[in-house]
Amino acid sequence: MDYYLSPTHTQRFDLEIKNSQFITHVARTKGRDAAKAFVDQIKQEYPDANHNCWCFVAGVPNNAHLWDQSDDGEPKGTAGKPMLNVLQHSDFGETTLVVTRYFGGIKLGAGGLVRAYSQAVQEALSQTISENIYPRSPVQLKIAYSLLGKVEYWLEQSDIEIDNKTYSDSIIIDLAVIERTWPQQKVALIDLCQGSLTLIEPDKA
Repeated sequence: MDYYLSPTHTQRFDLEIKNSQFITHVARTKGRDAAKAFVDQIKQEYPDANHNCWCFVAGVPNNAHLWDQSDDGEPKGTAGKPMLNVLQHSDFGETTLVVTRYFGGIKLGAGGLVRAYSQAVQEALSQTISENIYPRSPVQLKIAYSLLGKVEYWLEQSDIEIDNKTYSDSIIIDLAVIERTWPQQKVALIDLCQGSLTLIEPDKA
């Protein structure tokens, strides 16, 4: 996976089906805690709604440990699961959707609910303003103090993120590198330091 999509900001989409109002909010959420915090936020904003059903893929799309959903009082399997199914088959990751429903007096039935919640998510995702997110991996870089200036300058010009720096007898820099661009960057970094560096990568740690 070179990249996946994620919302640039929290966005709202409205849908009416047989007098019921379906209000969908979509947000970028990195990790379960952020996803659940967003769900709680929407529930607080719409406390009088009949239901606040939700789903999330809170990380890289293929990481099933970061998937979850809830029917929030709708008949079992008619809201959260179909919502998550749509999200799973999209190109979105780090994404949470909450569909708030105000009942309009006409019952939709189980099949109607599945279709309604699926449609709410499909339409929201098709209109969501998003950006490309490139999966990253941690890499630890160890260098001498004499190399810090030029290494920092080189990193500032790259797409590599610096997560932490530790100063001791040498400098240890924790990096988050984009998997698809790292192989070439690694060669350039080794050349920059003339081989005077230590790199610790996940598969070698």
